[in-house]
Amino acid sequence: MRWQRCMALTALLGLAGCASLPPPAAPAGDADTGAAAQRRRLQALGLDDGGDCTTPAWRLTARVALASGRQGGSGRLDWSQGAGQLHLQLAAPVTRQGWALDVDAGGATLRGLEGGPRRDAEAARLLRDATGMEIPLGALGCWLRGAQAPQAAFGPARITYAPDLLPQRIMQAGWVVDYTAWAAGSDRVPALPTRIELRRGEDRVRLVVEAWEEGADE
Repeated sequence: MRWQRCMALTALLGLAGCASLPPPAAPAGDADTGAAAQRRRLQALGLDDGGDCTTPAWRLTARVALASGRQGGSGRLDWSQGAGQLHLQLAAPVTRQGWALDVDAGGATLRGLEGGPRRDAEAARLLRDATGMEIPLGALGCWLRGAQAPQAAFGPARITYAPDLLPQRIMQAGWVVDYTAWAAGSDRVPALPTRIELRRGEDRVRLVVEAWEEGADE
């Protein structure tokens, strides 16, 4: 469903218009060497290659911009998950409006929309019914960390690597995910993306990550 037909969340938040342009092309690194480096990075994060991205626990805070054609808006995002739970909050600091999604084994609850909280057994269906947006939550939890989503649920992924062997682009489930900046890795935590742009057709999601926290308690 095209976001310009139902920008419920950006209207709710009273967000200002924004524009999002595709990042410029960059030289690609060697695919085999990049794939080997990616496996090592995911193992250091406690992930397998293309597997479950919900554990171990993690959290990010970011500035986010949404755009669909000429419509769009921006706000702040807080995403945390682990131990089978996910909490996602989007807010517009100026208007102090926002919405929050909580997901666990019992289902999903969406708060902040007119009419009170809404619940459903499936988070993706809840968001689609409430906002009209097709949001691939299960895949986003992987893409945000520079990992492909599980193939069984989202199909095969194509990954290209930058000369530094970090992922430059992931193409999966009809989405193109570009990584234009990364936080330097350390002995404790490997490199994580700090500038991410997701697009499918005219739909855009752009994030500038302000903080990563690995192993955050839920």
